[in-house]
Amino acid sequence: MDTVSTADSDGAIETRGIEPVPDSERHGRVRELFPTWVAANISVLLLTMGAALVVFNELNFWQVLIVAACAATASFGMVGLLSVSGKWGGAPGAMLSRATFGVRGNLFPGSILWVARFGWETINAVTGAYAVLTVLDLLFGIKSNTVLIVVTLFVFVACTFLVSGMGRKALNVCNKWSTYLFGVFSVMVLVYLIANMNWSEVFAKPAGTTAMLITGIGTIAAGGISWVPTGPDFARYLPRAASGKKIVGVTVSGAALVMVPMVLMGGVMAVATPDLAKAQDPVSFLGDILPTWLAVPYLLTAIVGMLLINSLSMYSAGFTAQTMGVKLPRAMAVSINAVISLVGGLMLMLVAKSFLGSFITFLILLAVSFSAWIGVYTVDMLRRRSRAVRYDPEGLMDTGRTSRYWYVGGFCWQAMTAWTLALAAGICFTKCDWFTGPFASTPVGEYGLGWAATIVISALIMALLPTPRENTEDTENTPAPAAAPVAEEREDATV
Repeated sequence: MDTVSTADSDGAIETRGIEPVPDSERHGRVRELFPTWVAANISVLLLTMGAALVVFNELNFWQVLIVAACAATASFGMVGLLSVSGKWGGAPGAMLSRATFGVRGNLFPGSILWVARFGWETINAVTGAYAVLTVLDLLFGIKSNTVLIVVTLFVFVACTFLVSGMGRKALNVCNKWSTYLFGVFSVMVLVYLIANMNWSEVFAKPAGTTAMLITGIGTIAAGGISWVPTGPDFARYLPRAASGKKIVGVTVSGAALVMVPMVLMGGVMAVATPDLAKAQDPVSFLGDILPTWLAVPYLLTAIVGMLLINSLSMYSAGFTAQTMGVKLPRAMAVSINAVISLVGGLMLMLVAKSFLGSFITFLILLAVSFSAWIGVYTVDMLRRRSRAVRYDPEGLMDTGRTSRYWYVGGFCWQAMTAWTLALAAGICFTKCDWFTGPFASTPVGEYGLGWAATIVISALIMALLPTPRENTEDTENTPAPAAAPVAEEREDATV
């Protein structure tokens, strides 16, 4: 973002917490979101997931390409769409969610989203630590052991905490340069694979079933879905006149630029190395497939990328913690996630029997838990398009009975009802290593569409229930004059 003339933005460490950003501090251009969503997908886990599409879903090259493109478009299309609410309200997604669920009601979906972030940050921390261990082995012949695992994971989590604690400005700089570096080395890996792969074997693989293709889309999309509540966090510094369409376009293109080629490369690698998707260590296979001169710099840039992914996630997790009432500065609130990532990472690296099995199960549950929130929030957001006051800054910060978003006892019963019923239904459609829902054998369950059903169910219930009435007697809650939508369209046509 461009430098702005406030203490919150000029310093190296961002001090602003969950309070809405005033218009005087909202600068920048939509295109500056591009490296954020590129960096959010710089993870070698996409290679492993691409390999899983070939090994477990039995898809061929063209089907893997379709899965990657559809997953990127669907998941980050939702990220971009809901990011628009960030420029409307100038606040993090967890904060704007108060307007949807009520001051107290927001604690329930917020707590689930917060816990889900623990799992995602743990997975990324473990992958980053494995990448460091692989580099040590390739360069110095140092083999992994328990002490080295503990030290490596601790260093990775500590670095993540430091970067995320510095805030938005530092993340923007890191994202920009990591995008350039990772892009260069990804092209080099792609060129190497094109020159050395047995392409006749790759294209000879028969096509998989339609059910496995659709299931694959859901699995790959789950990672993107987890970023949906976070989208407004990175758009809140954009001016109100920023184009909503461009926010969506930049978000999807930034994510797809990384997701599609990496998932496809993972699928190609799996043809030559089928054990890739079954390995306990999701990273070391690169040392077997790529020459050391290429594998080491590629892994180093991937380590930086995974560190940034976790930093972005922890950055938003700090807002979620503050919204839930944790009385700490954002940087300190982030430390809670760092500690949990460290403990969870040690359990996954030292105790868990299957990394990939745990990861896929986590992704399935992650998609359902976030999808219930997405459906409700989307309907509420669309209703606010016609309002003169879309989000009231004072109402968002007020947690008492005088809050505009107090509703009934602090709960918006319509949103809570839709969210609860949809979450329960989504779990019933789910099948994973840990349990099988009672509706998992239905077509929705068999095709892995529990997450999509959850979004539809929550949105339909929210839309059919009476429109929530905010605690205000003025005209701000009524539709804006006829000229207002035209003015908004003119705003949305600019950057």
